Order: sequence, then C-alpha cells, then structure tokens
Amino acid sequence: MWEACTDVACGNLFAWLNQGPLTLTIFLHTVVVIPMFFIYFQEKKRLEEGGE
Repeated sequence: MWEACTDVACGNLFAWLNQGPLTLTIFLHTVVVIPMFFIYFQEKKRLEEGGE
C-alpha cells in the first residue's frame, strides 16, 4: 500500500520531508524561523515609530 519515495521529484511533500533530517531542518527553517526574523524587525520598527 505504501511505497518508499527515493526521489526528490516524487511530488509528495511528506515523502520529500522524510528523505532525511537535513531536508526537514531546511524546510522548517524556511517556513518558520526565517519569517520570524522579518516579523521581529517589522514589529520593532512599528513600536519605535508608534511610541507605544
């Protein structure tokens, strides 16, 4: 029923993330950590300009 996906061009996101820990780490940093930097600097700038 379930077949292993050994190629990145498989098309299944979860099979692609299951290729190894480095792939999962890169994916999580791209989706979670990097946007957090943009949100942090955006909110910091907004608080400095707003004076709150």
